[in-house]
Amino acid sequence: MFLDLGHRLDLEAQTFRIELGRWMCRCNLSYELLNANECGSRIGGMKEHYFDDLKVGDRFKSETQNVTEKQLIEFAHKFDPQMFHLSRKAAERTIFKGLIASGWHTAAMTMRLFVRSLNFAEGAIGLGVDELRWPNVVRPGDVLTVETEIVDVRPSRSRPNYGIIRLRNVTTNQRGEVVQTMLASAMVPRRLKDNRTTDT
Repeated sequence: MFLDLGHRLDLEAQTFRIELGRWMCRCNLSYELLNANECGSRIGGMKEHYFDDLKVGDRFKSETQNVTEKQLIEFAHKFDPQMFHLSRKAAERTIFKGLIASGWHTAAMTMRLFVRSLNFAEGAIGLGVDELRWPNVVRPGDVLTVETEIVDVRPSRSRPNYGIIRLRNVTTNQRGEVVQTMLASAMVPRRLKDNRTTDT
């Protein structure tokens, strides 16, 4: 009898520990999801943007991006393996007199800052980039910021749930020097109402 009682109590204790573990997992998951949602809502300090929220002349300024030597070299190894992106010593012998970021790395960092700044609802679909320029180089230790201006908006004729925006991005460093400029077009979702698109 005592053996049966002890066995039953042990099984109940194991069951309790299992259930407690499941509860803790659920609580931990909920906590992590909450933090993720809170973080997402604070991206760039901006709300989600739909096509309907944007008008010509709107301007947005991004958060900052620190450029490290490690990031610069890692990107170059993968995507632009040229000596002035890969080796500080070799770069000192070039016209740049030091290590610089690939222009495509500058473009990628600009994209990150731009996307986080406008925080497009459901994302923006890139349609093309025009007049991409790199007037100054980016070096390790630079701090980049992107300013975006909406230069044109129009509803999409072929996809009524979307609108087309045209924008200008200007990327500057901590000294106010322009390191990249570009014009781009993107397709952005329109806000739905009663399962229908709003008309403008």
